[in-house]
Amino acid sequence: MPEPQQAVIGGIDCHTDFHVAVALGPLGRVLGAESFPATSAGYRSTYEWLASFGPVAAVGVESTGSYGAALARSLAERGCGVIEVNQPHPHLRARRGKDDAIDAEAAARKVLSGEATAAAKDTTGIVEAIRQLSVARNSAVKARTAALCQLRDLLVTAPAALRAQLDTRRTLEGKASVCARLRPDTDRLAEPAQAAKAALRSLGRRIARLGAEASELERSLDRLVAAAAPETLSRLGCGTHHTATLLVAAGENIDRLSSEASFAHLCAAAPVPASSGRTHRHRLNFAGNRDANRALYMIAIARPRYCERTRSYLNRRVAEGKTKKEAIRCLKRFIARELYRTLRADLATLTTRT
Repeated sequence: MPEPQQAVIGGIDCHTDFHVAVALGPLGRVLGAESFPATSAGYRSTYEWLASFGPVAAVGVESTGSYGAALARSLAERGCGVIEVNQPHPHLRARRGKDDAIDAEAAARKVLSGEATAAAKDTTGIVEAIRQLSVARNSAVKARTAALCQLRDLLVTAPAALRAQLDTRRTLEGKASVCARLRPDTDRLAEPAQAAKAALRSLGRRIARLGAEASELERSLDRLVAAAAPETLSRLGCGTHHTATLLVAAGENIDRLSSEASFAHLCAAAPVPASSGRTHRHRLNFAGNRDANRALYMIAIARPRYCERTRSYLNRRVAEGKTKKEAIRCLKRFIARELYRTLRADLATLTTRT
């Protein structure tokens, strides 16, 4: 009998220059596979090709946070539900091999079976802007730290007279500011003393430039995070960078997370079952968003110094027989529950505030 026309499920494997799409019928039959360029015209053609088989119910897309970000935005603008899909299971690769069409079909089947249900992050608002600025700021901070380490190493082997000149400053940052004002003789760079001055001046100026760049980005982040999540920012231990990290992890459409438990699992702050037979236990979650996990850990480390309630909680957990590490893990789970609620409230009222 001919198959009745029903909703179509799409699956897309994304790459830098092109995307491969597969369309499935309502019973899982492959309707077609096609490759499209990773351009605005290609995104439009992808949706039109999927819609040619019937109404598009949902599309499973790999790499919605990287290669498929622009495609996910284009599909969402056309009213198509975009589902975030992880890479295929290694067992599939062992059985069927590996190519783009197989990966796209696997993505579509995860959506069809209900295994993949999480909506892709909304990357059209202020949270995406915070993510982009955070990437640039973190890069500047890391580069500045690397330059400081290189300057410290060069000072170890620098001529004694030059080291004595720099010993007037105690901190490495102070030495860098002095190095930025050195005046090497460019006609005598074959001499180690002049070459050392030139290298130290270059590093000193680089450190100053990167520091100014990081400070400018931090001021921009302060404004955006305060506008996006004022309630979360007011919580003890939640500075601009920790709040920004948790915002980026959750996404602006935080409703895609069904509960605070799913947010804790996303942040790798919830234990996962590891039982078998007569053994019943849980283990640490080594997956999840490691940046968000680190933010929760830093908040959990900072709070006991200033909050009597937190200290009482940790002491009670230790008295119950848990180690200090285990008590900190319990506190991280508690903080994840609290901040999920504040983030949800902040993002719910974001439109009215902006």
